[in-house]
Amino acid sequence: MLKNKNKWLAIAVIALLAVGQQWARHRQSQNQPPNAPARATAAQTHRSAKPAVDAPAQPEKTVQPAANFEQTLQQAYQNRQSNLQIQGSGRVIKTLPDDTQGSRHQRFIVKLASGQTLLFAHNIDLAPKIRGLKKGDTIAFNGEYEWSEQGGVIHWTHKDPNRRHADGWLEHDGQWYE
Repeated sequence: MLKNKNKWLAIAVIALLAVGQQWARHRQSQNQPPNAPARATAAQTHRSAKPAVDAPAQPEKTVQPAANFEQTLQQAYQNRQSNLQIQGSGRVIKTLPDDTQGSRHQRFIVKLASGQTLLFAHNIDLAPKIRGLKKGDTIAFNGEYEWSEQGGVIHWTHKDPNRRHADGWLEHDGQWYE
């Protein structure tokens, strides 16, 4: 009798989880523009960076960086300006070990066509880690620029759970991380 009760309880829990997941997908699809690439969520951090098999196929969309973003970043660097929300893209020149002190961050260095380098500090407690990121990969981004002597840091590449800061994101190989 007890085994049967546990079996039904397990089935009920699995059914509730499946319903919750479907509801979350429905809510997410309502908040996403049509034809947008699949976006990874914090709940998918244990999965690969590819969309789930059961996810509907989405047409590929290339992110276009904001016009003159490199000029804006060069001016911010020259003027030692920080707290600048910026969107752009560049090429990964080095991946670094994750920063595990306090909030965990995936770290890597990106070089822009202008030659400016940026350290990325992507919070992997709030957004999925980019699995398979390597030297030579192209990354598109929307985040906050902070001045540093080495060229600058981009952070806030995720949604703000408190909704007090502009949401950021990263895009790598057609997959969004926010």
